[in-house]
Amino acid sequence: MTGSVEQGTSQTHGNTHILHLLVRLPRPMETVWPAVATADGLGAWWAAVDVLEPRLGGLVALRGVGSGQVTAWDVDRVAEYTVEGGGRIRFHLERDGETGTVLRFTHEFQGEGETEPRWRARFESLVEWLK
Repeated sequence: MTGSVEQGTSQTHGNTHILHLLVRLPRPMETVWPAVATADGLGAWWAAVDVLEPRLGGLVALRGVGSGQVTAWDVDRVAEYTVEGGGRIRFHLERDGETGTVLRFTHEFQGEGETEPRWRARFESLVEWLK
């Protein structure tokens, strides 16, 4: 099984944009979780992390993205970061068969800057990193 970035939807409400992507990863949740919920994991495929307190309400600072806090945290399932300038970024993991993971990704942000193709490219990097 190889990883893939599947369904993508984008909505705009005034100046707020909401991007949803479904990413299938060929690794179990226990392997994927550190990639979205630790400084080393996030830094390997997306953004360097200056601060990450892994708990609800914890501080987070993503280099080049912004600083804020952890706004949802369900160990091994949900990591959500809301950062000033970067919006709300949510990683929701679900089992996909015996050895795979489905990542339901949401990015809600104001203004311009982020695009579906940019996130697709990042998730392709994540797929490669998890191999």
